[in-house]
Parts: sequence; structure tokens; C-alpha cells
Amino acid sequence: MKTRRTLLKEGFLAGTRKGWRGFVWMIKILVPISLLTAVLAWTGWLEKIDFLVQPVMSWLSLPAIAALPLLIGTLTGIYGGIAAMAVLPFTTEQLTLMAIFLLIAHNLIQEGVIQGKSGLHPLKATLFRLIAATLTVMVAARFLDVSSTAVVATDISAPVSQSFGAMMESWLLSTSHLCVRILLIIMSLLILLEVLKSLNWISRIVNLCRPLLKGLGLSEKAGILWMTAAVFGLAYGAAVIVEEAKEGHLDKEELEGLHLSIGINHALVEDPALFLALGLSAFWLWVPRLITAMLAVRLLTLWQQISRKWQSARS
Repeated sequence: MKTRRTLLKEGFLAGTRKGWRGFVWMIKILVPISLLTAVLAWTGWLEKIDFLVQPVMSWLSLPAIAALPLLIGTLTGIYGGIAAMAVLPFTTEQLTLMAIFLLIAHNLIQEGVIQGKSGLHPLKATLFRLIAATLTVMVAARFLDVSSTAVVATDISAPVSQSFGAMMESWLLSTSHLCVRILLIIMSLLILLEVLKSLNWISRIVNLCRPLLKGLGLSEKAGILWMTAAVFGLAYGAAVIVEEAKEGHLDKEELEGLHLSIGINHALVEDPALFLALGLSAFWLWVPRLITAMLAVRLLTLWQQISRKWQSARS
């Protein structure tokens, strides 16, 4: 039998290896997207398309320039969105609203396919996440000071006045600092997760989360799947989510409720922590989408009850 010390060592080493691999994989996405965004901002090209996206961005209380990080994030994932956000001139409040949106609606193509294979139609999953992200940001904006949006939006063309060399120097410095912070965060989280796995504490954590599952409107049978998505995310936990869903332990309504919840509220550890590297408040990174997930499942449950009563009345 392995000693506790041996288990801790194995968990630490496994977390270190996975943390480094994850960081290298992330850098391959972050650096090119960050550089491309910086160059586009320097040329002033982004300012020329303001009129196309400003009406949509105004719903989110964001300047037109925010469309680029949001588009990148929804198509590629959190890392791409952060890479673009970090090199553009946004206020803390604007970064917060963009973070809330991307935490709910990111990597939509890949994660939509995953949800489709495990019980929820991809189009339905994608549209729901986009609507949930939009509504959550619209509500959150009422509690944040976004009055400086117009000022920042008019300053987008400022980088063009820099020389290309000065722009590159500034980009390299800011990107290096961001990468170091993200490396520390990823390493810490994956080491912690691997240690917990080595000690076989994950199941205990699931048991502790039973009150939270009840608050989210989910059954205890969904506990393992919810924990998988909450800890590892939809992409990383895809294999577990798909295989468990095939076992048929959840009925159609329970599975749909689970998918709506984890579509909004997954990767609860790593994804929000990455935005902390931008200096954002932990409250806005965790609380709004938790509340949205709770409301979404409650509304779905209410709709299912009404539908059943309506069908019974017809029959």
C-alpha cells in the first residue's frame, strides 16, 4: 500500500507535468492571437469596423473594439479571449463584463459538439449559452461603472502614433508578464487537482457539494457529471461526461437540466482564475454565472412541469 507521502509526491509530479503541458499548449494559442490583436490595434484597422459591431456591443455596455476578443473567445476559448483582451485599452469594468460573457460562452463549437454527444442538441446548447451570456452581462452592467466606455472607445486609434518597434516592445513586456502569471496559476491548480485525485478525495468533495447541487436544482445522480464539468471543464472532461451519459442513469429532463447548468457554469477553478491575472474581482468571475445557472435550471424545471400538465390536459 502506498504511503500518504508517496501519494502526495505522485500527485505533485503528475500535476507539474500536466501543468507544464497545459501551459505550453496555451502559449501556442495565446501568443499568436495576442500579437495579431496588437498589430491590428496598432494599424487602426479595428477602428474602421466600429459601425458594424457597435449596435450589438452597446447592448453589452461595451465599446465596438470589444467585439474582437469576444469573437475570438467564443470560437477558440478562454485563452484566445484573454490574449486579445490583454493588449487592448479596456477599463477594469469593461474587462469584467467581457470576462463574464466569455466564462459562459467560449469555445462554442467544440463544447457544443461535446454536449450534443451527451444528450443536448449542439445548436440548442450554443444558442442557450449565448443568450445566457448576453442577459447576464446586461444585468451585471447595471452594477458596474461603465460610463467611461465612450472615452476608451475613442482612444483605440492611439496605438498608431507609436512606432512599430515601440508597439512590439510594449506587447512583449505585457505578454511576458501575463504568461508568467498564468503559468503560476495553471501549475498551482493542476498540482492541487492531481494531489486530490491521488488521495482519492474527489468523491468526498462531491458529497460535500450535495447542498450546492440542490441549490442548482440538480439531482444527486448528476453529482459526478457536474463535478467533472465543474473541475475539468466540458472539453477536458468530455470523455467522462459522454460515457456517463451513455449509461442512462439520468432521464431526459435531468440530463437537459445538467447540460444547461454546466454549459453556463463549468471549469469553475481554472477559467475564472485565469482572469484574475488581469486584475479582476473574484466576485464577478464566480457569482454572476452561478446565479444564472441556478435560475436557468429553475426556469427549465418550471417549463417542464407546465409542459407535462399541458400534455396531460390534452390527453
